[in-house]
Amino acid sequence: MTVISVVIPVHGVEDYLDRCLDSVLGEPAVAGLEVIAVDDASQDRCGAILAARADPRLRVITAPARLGPGPARDLGAKEATGEYVWFVDGDDELAEGALRAVTESLTRLRPDVLVVDFESLYPDGTTRPSGGAAYLGGPVVTTLADDPALIHLTMTAWSKIFRRDFLAGLGISFAGQAPHEDVPVTAAALLVAARIGVLNRVCYRYRRARPGSYLAAVSAGNFTIFDAYQQVFNLWSERSVVSPAPTPQVRAAIFERAIWHYTTLLPLVPRRRRREFFDRMSADFRRWRPADFRFPPGWRGVKFALVARGAYRTYCLLDPLNRLRVALRPSP
Repeated sequence: MTVISVVIPVHGVEDYLDRCLDSVLGEPAVAGLEVIAVDDASQDRCGAILAARADPRLRVITAPARLGPGPARDLGAKEATGEYVWFVDGDDELAEGALRAVTESLTRLRPDVLVVDFESLYPDGTTRPSGGAAYLGGPVVTTLADDPALIHLTMTAWSKIFRRDFLAGLGISFAGQAPHEDVPVTAAALLVAARIGVLNRVCYRYRRARPGSYLAAVSAGNFTIFDAYQQVFNLWSERSVVSPAPTPQVRAAIFERAIWHYTTLLPLVPRRRRREFFDRMSADFRRWRPADFRFPPGWRGVKFALVARGAYRTYCLLDPLNRLRVALRPSP
């Protein structure tokens, strides 16, 4: 029986694809593994790299035209036969021993979703912890209602392993616009899951600051984050998708996660459009703020207060000071 289908959307990552494949296929034999690589009409050597891999566990699907990372994931998931699906980006890597640890957790916990920790991998070879361990120390099986802080983990597909039938039953695909097509799917999965497994272990290595990466460049594409969270907020009123309805604590956690996500993206918006982005952020704050929401402590609370007031100029004056404060903070 196939336990895990690793789905890898591949486009323009010839410099990293071998390392990605080695991290998945090079681990000592893990029973019940299949790897589906979706060559998303890549114009570089990715197709040749995939063709050179003689491994019976690897299946290559070639898209006739560019799909984008989200639809490529959807295509791979439809072809998967594993009980669980793990989406791995072609420029990233699995940590050593991750597949074995994940397989053991899935077999033992039988979750709808398993969340795992990751580390950031930088161009100079250095790594940095995600900070996710702060949220992964609770029960090994939980729900979002019992542990709302799980929503503060990264809103990415690759940090979660989904039970395939559960994922298909959500009725939400990755077909949204990049680079934030992960958000509606991962939020819906956490909201609906009756069993969320927690593995407090670094299982994924996320490559930061890669040239050509969606998330490495200043881009107006970051405005898609508003549509992504609009879908998440809409889930609150769609009882057919989320039942029972989210608790006030869960609503507050999702709201805080959304606003904080917006603030992290503001510096990645072209300068001429940052005021527009900030105004959208402020409008969402007023529209979606839960009645009993309280500002978080510290600098995050200061930023939230400025967003709530629409105080763009003050926010712009204070934000460089905060970035300097973070830069001067001792490394963990």
